[in-house]
Amino acid sequence: MLPPLIHSLLNNPLSGEQIEERSFACIDREASGHGFLPDQWQVVRRLIHTTADFALMELIRFSPDAIAAGTAALRSGQPIFADSNMIRSGLSQARLRSVCPAYSPASVCCHVADSDVAEEARQSGLPRSLFAMRKARSMADGGILLFGNAPVALLELNRMIIEEGIRPALVVAMPVGFVHVVESKEELMGLGVPYIALTGRRGGSPLAVATLHAICTVAGSTYI
Repeated sequence: MLPPLIHSLLNNPLSGEQIEERSFACIDREASGHGFLPDQWQVVRRLIHTTADFALMELIRFSPDAIAAGTAALRSGQPIFADSNMIRSGLSQARLRSVCPAYSPASVCCHVADSDVAEEARQSGLPRSLFAMRKARSMADGGILLFGNAPVALLELNRMIIEEGIRPALVVAMPVGFVHVVESKEELMGLGVPYIALTGRRGGSPLAVATLHAICTVAGSTYI
């Protein structure tokens, strides 16, 4: 029987940081000539790193002002809305504080499990995510909004933008699924607000987290 493969690593140690560095080098090599701007590539390569899926390069869309708007919002400590507690748990406080020391766990809100939201959803027969988005209205204007799970929440934000004049600092539009997913992203991209979106059915909370982490990297590397 062959020895367990772990012995290869034990005999030639690599730290987690070194493995990540090698992974990014592989991505850069395999996607050479990609055509993204340098700051955009920071986002795209981290999405590929998260999924090992180079097809995401064909699906991602940036508004022209997305990276600049996102970095400015992070540097000023704007609040962050998450459409799932998975996003809230996945966001690194260390990364956020490296850009703006004012960030804390309270800076990231997710109302989807709140009892009042659950009751409104029960009475109406509508998804909790819709009422979670409504509850977060006060921070949506000027805030950073992350969608990886709930297209209905994104549809409600779109309504707020159209009907109430809400203007988020940045919307990361990556809900995943089959119902309301494609149209929620397409509607958002026509509303004139800064966005990073993943077209089609693909998405997920880990991708929304990875996107904001990448923007933290951009904001931190040019921070003055």
